[in-house]
Amino acid sequence: MISPTAINLTTMSKILLTHSYFLRLDPKQWKQQQPYPPLATLYAAAVLRQAGHEVFLFDAMFSVSPEEINPFLQRIEPDFLVVYDDGFNYLTKMCLTNMRYAAFGMCKIAKGFGCKVVVSSSDATDHSEEYVNNGADFILIGEGEKTLLELITGLGSDTPTETIPGLVFQQGTQFIKTEPRKVLNDLDALPMPAWDLIDIEKYKSAWLKKNGYFSLNMVTTRGCPFKCNWCAKPIYGNRYNTRTPANVVEELKYLLTIFGPQHIWFCDDIFGLKPGWVEEFAVLIKKENLRFRFKIQARVDLLCKGDTIEHLAAAGCETIWVGAESGSQKILDAMDKGTKVEQIHLASALMRKHGIKPAFFLQLGYPGETKEDIKLTMKMLLDLMPDDIGVSVSYPLPGTKFYENVKADISKKTNWIDSDELAMMYNGPFTTSYYKKVHRYIHKTFRKKQGYANLTKIVAGKESINCKTLRSVLAMAWYTPSLIQKVI
Repeated sequence: MISPTAINLTTMSKILLTHSYFLRLDPKQWKQQQPYPPLATLYAAAVLRQAGHEVFLFDAMFSVSPEEINPFLQRIEPDFLVVYDDGFNYLTKMCLTNMRYAAFGMCKIAKGFGCKVVVSSSDATDHSEEYVNNGADFILIGEGEKTLLELITGLGSDTPTETIPGLVFQQGTQFIKTEPRKVLNDLDALPMPAWDLIDIEKYKSAWLKKNGYFSLNMVTTRGCPFKCNWCAKPIYGNRYNTRTPANVVEELKYLLTIFGPQHIWFCDDIFGLKPGWVEEFAVLIKKENLRFRFKIQARVDLLCKGDTIEHLAAAGCETIWVGAESGSQKILDAMDKGTKVEQIHLASALMRKHGIKPAFFLQLGYPGETKEDIKLTMKMLLDLMPDDIGVSVSYPLPGTKFYENVKADISKKTNWIDSDELAMMYNGPFTTSYYKKVHRYIHKTFRKKQGYANLTKIVAGKESINCKTLRSVLAMAWYTPSLIQKVI
């Protein structure tokens, strides 16, 4: 457990935590109705509560506007508002401007109630001064739980704020950035996320109504040791620390017993990288007789090694999302991806052999990309036909080598409004309009072929009819006549 530093029990605070991800402000995600609780926020709440503070939560996930925080501030009268975004969720790492303005709104409202305002997010890390200018008193830089605890404790005991690592704040006309916070190595020492603060029925209802099953999120690691040059790591950094399999399984038992999800998303950047971890995890899952399906994110080069995929299948893995990115080796090398196109093929074959569905993240618009490179990506996709795809364009975020390389070509617009905007943020190989046409073409061609494949399997008795396969088959009637003219 994290031990609070010298705490005077007379200085315990009332703290209202929230996050800035408003699902309704992201139309694509609202339509999909696959909301996950703000996991990092719940970790911060658990650490504060363990130290004796009185902790409350305004969960913005299903809210319409920042103004909905007003009744919470009126009722609770907190000493602090902490906007603590879920740094484990890739959607928050995208630094969407809709969510930024929602965070600004909550900060300003809280200041009107006399609260001290603290913010922890990827976006606040990249735009600290903007957040301070819009009501934040302190920005947490990097892994935030211990910094938040020390800050709140220190403000109650007149500890000089500039001595606390991991902060940005304004002092007079100067912006002060303290020394970096050392990362947590023993993740088992963290308390379990404060799951009881969430109205889980809202999440469960959304999942069941739209998707027919209920999924919850967990994390087993922090950070990623690989160096893809477009990948921003402002919170957990270029490191890799992991919980023990036993610790993860204990939380799994709690979630499955209390909330009853049929599915878990392990939202690690890289799942099971530590040698022997996946095998031990699979053994414990079997020993505890836990039955659930799960999806993870992994790298194709790692999946090609040893019997990792076999152990994942034994544990109940249903889907593995991999950063395939491109079917062009030239582009993968330019990204410093460290993977080979042939590894994408091999990993996909191994997954299918063991009954796991491959899913691909694909990226368009990287510097130097040609139409021939896009054709190679399209060919790879149609040859391998993963279960699902996510297609985006290269998105320069501060702190990355990619950002530094294209900084001179970045327009005044530096962030997407929502996750479906797909605008080019820099003067890339082709225009935003072109990439949107390619994006539609890829999706429609892929979905059309997928629909025919599912229909063939159903007719042959090799695939059962369920909501997903039925939608895929019926969608052919829409994709076929509306398939846009080939653009690559």
